[in-house]
Amino acid sequence: MKTAASLAAAIGATTAFAGALAPRATIPKVTVKGNAFFAGSERFYMRGVDYQPGGASEAADPIADTTICKRDIVEFKKLGINTVRIYTIDNSKDHTECMKELADAGIYLALDLNTPKYSIRRDKPNPSYNSVYLQNIFATIDEFQKYDNTLLFFSGNELINDIPTSDTAPFVKAVTRDVKQYMGNRGYRKIPVGYSAADINENRIEAAEYFNCGTDDERSDFFAFNDYSWCDPSSFEESWKPKVDALSNYSIPIFLSEFGCVETKTGRKFGEIPTLYGDKVTPVYSGGLVYEYTKEGDEKQQRFGLVEVQSPSDVTELPDFALFQKALQDTPAPNGDGGYKSSGEASQCPSRSDTWLVDNDGLPAMPPKAKAFFENGAGKGVGLEGEGSQEVGAESTGIAPPGSGAVTATGSSPSSTFASAGDSVGAASGLRAPDLTIMPLVYGLVVLMSSLLGGAILL
Repeated sequence: MKTAASLAAAIGATTAFAGALAPRATIPKVTVKGNAFFAGSERFYMRGVDYQPGGASEAADPIADTTICKRDIVEFKKLGINTVRIYTIDNSKDHTECMKELADAGIYLALDLNTPKYSIRRDKPNPSYNSVYLQNIFATIDEFQKYDNTLLFFSGNELINDIPTSDTAPFVKAVTRDVKQYMGNRGYRKIPVGYSAADINENRIEAAEYFNCGTDDERSDFFAFNDYSWCDPSSFEESWKPKVDALSNYSIPIFLSEFGCVETKTGRKFGEIPTLYGDKVTPVYSGGLVYEYTKEGDEKQQRFGLVEVQSPSDVTELPDFALFQKALQDTPAPNGDGGYKSSGEASQCPSRSDTWLVDNDGLPAMPPKAKAFFENGAGKGVGLEGEGSQEVGAESTGIAPPGSGAVTATGSSPSSTFASAGDSVGAASGLRAPDLTIMPLVYGLVVLMSSLLGGAILL
C-alpha cells in the first residue's frame, strides 16, 4: 500500500509540475498580406493608444518598470485595446515581464526605434546617419524581435513636417532598408518596418508613394500618418474622403499612428471610431492609435490625456477615458477581411517638385562599419544614458545601387521568448522555458524511482 501510495503521489507531483511549466496559449504573430495586417488567418485592426508616460520632456521606458506597466495594463484592459505605441524605450533593460503582461492581455507593441539622442536629425540628416546610430537601433531590434507581440517597428516619426524637410526622406528610407536587411541577415522573423508621417497637405501623397516605391528591400512594409483632421462633429466626407480615395490603390497597409483632435466644438467624442472601422475605410486603413494615454506637457498638450498619473502605482481616469472606451465598445472590430487587397504593385516614385524636394530615387549607402553587425550582432544597447549619435558625423560613402539591402547571409533564427502561435488566432501568450520542457518528466521519474526503491526497502 505504501508503494502504491508513493506511486500515486509521484504521478500527482509529476502532473502538477508539468501543469506549472507547460507553455500557455500563445499570441499570434502579426504579418502583412497585401494592404492589411493579419494575426494568423484573421484581419488585424489596430485599436489602441499612444503610450509614453512622462512625455517627450521626461523620456522614460514604461515597459522596463513592472510597477508602471502593470498599473497601466489594468487600464488598457478596461479600454479593450489591442495595441500600444511607445516612442522611447531603454534598450539596455530587459522587457520580458512587461511584454509578457501585455501579451497575456492580448496587447501588441508598435515601437519607435529612435530615441532622443539616437535619431536622424531633420536639420542634419546626413551626419546623423552613421554606424553609432545604427548600432543602437539594431540593439533595440535584438531586444524586441524575440517577443511575439512585437507588432512593428517605426524607422522614423514626422521627420518630414513641411516642404523643406522633405529632403530627409532618403535617410528615413535608408534606415528602413537597413533594418530589414539586419533582421534578414540575423535570421529574425519579418517584423514589419515603416514610417509614421506628419499629415502635411502639400506632400502627404508624395511621401506615401515614396516609401512604397523602388525595390522590395527598400520599400516600407506599411505607411502610417498622424491625422488630427477629424474634429467632432464631423463626417467621412468632410474629413477623410479625399485621403482615402487618393490612397485607395495603395498596396501596403495604412493606419493612423496618432489621431484624436482636441480642437472641437463639443469636446472629443471620438466620432471617427465608427467610420475608422466601417466599410468606407477598412479597404484602405487598418485602424489607428488614439493620442494619448497620459496627460502630459503644456495646457494644450494636456487636453489629449486619457488618464492622469498620480503615482507609480495609481492613475486617475479623465473624462476622455470613458468616451474612448464607449466608442470602442459600441464599434467592435469588423468581421471578415474588410475588403482588403490581397496583392498590389509598388508605387511610382514621385518626381521632384515645388513641394517634394527629393532629386532621385537613390538612397544613401549604409555606413561601412555598420555591415559588421550583420554577422556579429549589434551588441548591447546603450539605453537612454548614452552620449548620442547625432554629432558623430557622416559615414555614408555615396548612393547605394538598387537592391543593396538584399539579405546576404541568413543566420539561425532565435526562438521566441513567447511560444510561437503559427497561424492560431486570438489567445494570449505565456512565458516559455524551452530548456525546461522535459523537466516535469525527469522530476516525476526521479520521484517515482525514489518511491519504488523506498517501498522495496521497507518491504
